[in-house]
Amino acid sequence: MNAKTQSLPFDPEALGRKYQEERDKRLRADGNDQYLEVTGEFAYFVEDPYIDRELERDAIEDEVEVVIIGGGFGGMLAAARLHDAGITDFRIIEKGGDFGGTWYWNRYPGASCDIEAYVYFPLLEKTGFVPKQKYTNAPETLEYCHVIAQTYGLHERALMQTLVTSTDWDEEQGRWIVSTDRQDRLKARYVVHSNGPLNRPKLPAIKGINDFKGHTFHTSRWDYGYTGGDSNGGLDKLSDKRVAVIGTGATSVQCVPHLGAAAQHLYVFQRTPSSVDVRNNQPTDPQWISTQPQGWQDERRRNFESLMTGAPVKEDLVNDGWTEAFRLLFGNLRDKAPSKARLALWALTSPLSPELYRHGLKKYLTDKATNYMDLAREMELADYQKMEKVRARAEAIVEDPETAESLKPYYRQFCKRPCFHDEYLPTYNRPNVTLVDTDGRGLDQITETGIVFDGKEYPVDCIIFATGFEVGTDYSRRAGYQINGVSGLSVSEKWSSGLSTFHGMHSRGFPNAFFFGPAQSGFTATYTYSLDEQSVHLAHILGTAKKQGATRIEASEAAERKWVQTIIDKARLTADFQERCTPGYYNNEGMVNTKPQNNTYGGGPIEFFDLMAKWRAKGDLQGLELR
Repeated sequence: MNAKTQSLPFDPEALGRKYQEERDKRLRADGNDQYLEVTGEFAYFVEDPYIDRELERDAIEDEVEVVIIGGGFGGMLAAARLHDAGITDFRIIEKGGDFGGTWYWNRYPGASCDIEAYVYFPLLEKTGFVPKQKYTNAPETLEYCHVIAQTYGLHERALMQTLVTSTDWDEEQGRWIVSTDRQDRLKARYVVHSNGPLNRPKLPAIKGINDFKGHTFHTSRWDYGYTGGDSNGGLDKLSDKRVAVIGTGATSVQCVPHLGAAAQHLYVFQRTPSSVDVRNNQPTDPQWISTQPQGWQDERRRNFESLMTGAPVKEDLVNDGWTEAFRLLFGNLRDKAPSKARLALWALTSPLSPELYRHGLKKYLTDKATNYMDLAREMELADYQKMEKVRARAEAIVEDPETAESLKPYYRQFCKRPCFHDEYLPTYNRPNVTLVDTDGRGLDQITETGIVFDGKEYPVDCIIFATGFEVGTDYSRRAGYQINGVSGLSVSEKWSSGLSTFHGMHSRGFPNAFFFGPAQSGFTATYTYSLDEQSVHLAHILGTAKKQGATRIEASEAAERKWVQTIIDKARLTADFQERCTPGYYNNEGMVNTKPQNNTYGGGPIEFFDLMAKWRAKGDLQGLELR
């Protein structure tokens, strides 16, 4: 070790080896195939437990300008931005009983947002809504979805409790034929697919999962009839129940404290621990919001996302646990490198979005290779320091040393979505709560009466799957319907060997179809920011086409091919970081860049948003064929 590393309170070489060991033991050859699809006897995992009664109505035959599939933030924002652009002839189709998307489905106890509400809630200046706290909870988020729907009159233009079964392009009519499970037949000039990237629950393919005779449900379909209570907790029906939670991601971090407080005994089965830092929620000062200047929210969310991607900002407007990590990382470098070098460093080490080309640093890095290597090491050390702090917190809070050690995450800060919670770690001090650490291996078996790991069976009455959602599987499987384009080409066929789009929104062979989501576009920690940008982009395209008298919009072959190559090239910027991360949905379960469809825009969301803004400013819809 050199003088620098000798002065550190930890051994960076030993930590690096530990990170690698933890990653390697979790790699699996089956990747996404380690999860089961919720069909057949597991179909009830996607049923709606929140509707009071089944909606009864006659089948509808109608023709509209736009059909929007999905009633989450993406669908609502698409409708809002189209409405503001004067395009009001649209229908929204939503399988749930109301608007909300992921916040309609995820009502588990303790459900809350880990991004501050002033950034996460879109359209705050339009609606005048004031979040009660810096970090909002699920009930308030669902309330805000209703506020947006009421502001734009969306309920009267929505078909709820309705599942799309197919969308088929009719070349002769120049229309999409949208069919549903209620025998509806809607003709639409344009279709917006806003299904959400995390909407279809997944189950682990554990031996014997079909054998369990007790009660089971997924966290996104919480069974309050069984547990009692509500999203605030009070799960009084569990007082005589032995409960198992499988999974320790963000959802589990939020619901485990309530389960631990209520159950006779709680077993938490963990494969990889989450990074759990301080939350420190605070009430909103109404005076503060009322005195903000016009445009404050756009500035704030851009400021937040810029910090998250290494772009320079004058000040940290959000100043929370997310941005604290970056303040620490940059603070260590502030006096050790010129500003360009610091940016260059972050450009090649950021897990989310390097700003390399945005700041014109390619030549700088080439000329200063030695300096870069030194700075890259400084960045790694700063990341180690941050995660040492997270691990020290687990050790300080959790009383049992073995349990505390199991709860320590050994990976880089943004290999997985970080969590911020003040009650999760103390829950393991309860005598009725047991952490079963599988050390990256997963479970052996599920029996009729319990769960087996390492030869020991844990008898339980209920298994709750906190196992997340499908990511990286076939698009039509996740959406729940097939999309058939020109000459009957299905989206599954088109993307079978890799996602192929123009700007992530268009795909040749599927005219007048618009795809919302992070694939081949800008992925943000604040996902509503990305959805809003896509909605603005959508409204611009349809508005411009309308002015030109065009009714058919399709990506050109050349533009799509060029964009896919851009995605592949940009993905290489973060490949090294992702390959060294422990497996998860961020890095396609450790199978990085095996297909282009696994990639978001590697230059980062701010760079992507600016690129789209420049594209719109040209006004000619370059890369799209209009007729």
